[in-house]
Amino acid sequence: MRDALIRSGVWALAAALALLFLLLGSGLDFDYVIPNRLIRLAAIVVAGVCIAVSALTFQTLTGNRILTPAIMGYEAIYLLLQSLLVMALGAQSLALLGRHGNALLSIAVMLAYSWAIHRTLFRKERKDLYLLLLTGLVLTMVLGTFTQFIQLKTSPGEFAILQGFSYASFNRVQPGALLFAALLTAAAAWLVSRRLAVLDVLLLGREQAISLGVDYPGNVRMQLALIAVLAAVSTSLVGPTAFMGVFVANITYALARTFRHRVTLPMACAIAIAIFIAAQLLVEQLFNYKTTVSILVNLVCGAYFLALMVRSRGHA
Repeated sequence: MRDALIRSGVWALAAALALLFLLLGSGLDFDYVIPNRLIRLAAIVVAGVCIAVSALTFQTLTGNRILTPAIMGYEAIYLLLQSLLVMALGAQSLALLGRHGNALLSIAVMLAYSWAIHRTLFRKERKDLYLLLLTGLVLTMVLGTFTQFIQLKTSPGEFAILQGFSYASFNRVQPGALLFAALLTAAAAWLVSRRLAVLDVLLLGREQAISLGVDYPGNVRMQLALIAVLAAVSTSLVGPTAFMGVFVANITYALARTFRHRVTLPMACAIAIAIFIAAQLLVEQLFNYKTTVSILVNLVCGAYFLALMVRSRGHA
């Protein structure tokens, strides 16, 4: 009973924050203000679902609660792509690519990157997930360094544009790109929901999953592909979100008090959506756009992990 109340309370909080976000200071302007806020709210929902589902699924595959798909280099390849576009096309790169071109190109490049590393490192004769993670970590560092090198070659105006891509923002979302992202997210989330029982078994570990008759390599490949889709969509839609997934996953585990995915995945989605809405409200209403969603989210995540480490050290 208590667990059901907690799950209902999380969704009620997310719904209340969504209503507050739509109506606060809007003057009930249904011609301009509220439609624009609905677009941003839809982007928040899509990004929240992407981050929550990809983070929990990724932690299930790796058996580690401090890892996120960011370790695979998706955000690094996104920032590198934006740097290359600005270097090649200049400050007018967004105008030249069209209203939806940048987001669609980003998704395509990140999916191609994911396919390349999975194809290279996760073949039948080399089914080492940890090799894949290590390679992703190294590639993240290399791509990040290369991105910084390119940024040093840009002009101050172009550098300011690149800095804008380095922070999550729901204000630059275009309706066409949002619709495409929502369809991809819905398809990936539906495929994940069809494998909830398999995910519960994968959480037990490789040997236990194989002993229970689960096709471990095949399911891992499939889940990694879906994670790549979700990570690509969220990053291209709103920008890098750093370690938001780690925070959402750990809060979900603490509140759900179970690791069953049919419970944790919906709750994680509600938590991620609520956090994003709260951060967006603070950015708009309290800080008057003088800070960003990324900064607020990273501040909360950093404080949480510091408290977690201190508490763990105290129990050691």
